[in-house]
Amino acid sequence: MNKHPHTGMHTAAQRGLRLSLLASAMVGALALSACSTPNLFKRPAAPIAPQWPASAQAPETAAAGDLLPWRTFFIDPALQALIAQALEHNRDLRVAALNIAQARAQLGLRSADQLPTLNAGLGLNRAPNTAGNMATTFTGGLLVSSYELDFFGRVASLKEQALAQYLASEEAQRTAQISLIATVAQAWMGLGADERSLRLAQDTLASREASLQLVALRLEHGASSELDVRLAQSLVQGARVSLAQLQRQRAQDENALVLLLGQPLSAAQTALLGADAPAVSLPALPAGLPSELLTRRADIRQAEQQLAAANANIGAARAAFFPRIALTASAGSASSELGSLFKDGSWSYTFVPQLLLPLFDGGRNEANLASAKVGFDIAVAQYEKVVQNAFREVADALAARSSWERQLQAQTALAQADNERLTLTRLRLDNGAASQLDWLDAQRTAFASQQALINVQLAALQSQVTLYKVLGGGAEAP
Repeated sequence: MNKHPHTGMHTAAQRGLRLSLLASAMVGALALSACSTPNLFKRPAAPIAPQWPASAQAPETAAAGDLLPWRTFFIDPALQALIAQALEHNRDLRVAALNIAQARAQLGLRSADQLPTLNAGLGLNRAPNTAGNMATTFTGGLLVSSYELDFFGRVASLKEQALAQYLASEEAQRTAQISLIATVAQAWMGLGADERSLRLAQDTLASREASLQLVALRLEHGASSELDVRLAQSLVQGARVSLAQLQRQRAQDENALVLLLGQPLSAAQTALLGADAPAVSLPALPAGLPSELLTRRADIRQAEQQLAAANANIGAARAAFFPRIALTASAGSASSELGSLFKDGSWSYTFVPQLLLPLFDGGRNEANLASAKVGFDIAVAQYEKVVQNAFREVADALAARSSWERQLQAQTALAQADNERLTLTRLRLDNGAASQLDWLDAQRTAFASQQALINVQLAALQSQVTLYKVLGGGAEAP
């Protein structure tokens, strides 16, 4: 419907009536659009067992509720400072935050699609009149262009898809955050183990060099053989090899920590790392039930939101088969002279509804719907894989927890026994009851046991961090 009255043909009351009718039409369009129903989504059943495997059971495996916040779980002040620094400067976490901002902007675009766009416009039209002369018409006013009445939920489904993607990006950031927290903690623990290993290697090298000097002196007096000297030299060079390996490992581990932090270590942190870092003690964690992972783990919630987005795509693809109603409207003033454009009597308006019904599109809509359904099936499979992977990670971590405790007890006892053997062998050597070969073998065994004890202590601590991570981490914000 299009109407361009001449100047003076309508009163102010008539203009007000038409504006009221136009506003009523737009409100009615919004109300009808709000009645559309998007494609409903239901979370699939989790393809996991209702209980953990027998190997993963522990006396404290009971419903745990929310896990401890990371500041409560990691109580070492130096470690807390490093984690806070990484959460602020790590580049991977920054990318995750930017992905959230991008998804929020996309959601804003889809939300705007549900509302009409109102523009202010000015126009100039030149066309021949009935007398064959060129007539000029100036127009100005408010314009609403191609607003879609969402009767069948196409626009609502696209907004639902954008919302799910936005929520998925938030869960992705939480996943990256807890992964970063755990990795920084494990790197810090690894540096502490590196320091203890370096101290052990340096002490062992000094001891073996002193033993070599003693054996060489005994050889000069005929109390030792050339074989004893060669064995002592072999142990010295072996200690030097171990020391070089540990120095390289420590430097690489420190570089990895710097990358996680997103900036170089401060002088105070470097000095602290140069000392023998204290061992970190962590509280025990109850595991809860497998079903609790669905709400605890951010990666599962992320996969669920991606599944919801794929489901919304089906709704949008299905709505493309139905008619699409679009409204174009304008209200303003028209005049043959620019100076008279907004004077009384120059009122004009247009109201143009349009109905588009797809008749033939070469199979485009069918292919789009089929693609959306396959995309949903892919999202279901990915969701189930994420759930199953989470179940396995927690089961592995629970099984490792008790086994590492037993191994640590055994390794501690073994290291103590080998140290006592080293002491007794030294006494026997001094009294002529043991050979130089016995003494060198006891040194080698004691060093290996002590090094293994450091590694097992590190692995036991890191396994607790892994369990904290795979259970979903803490809920506290950085």
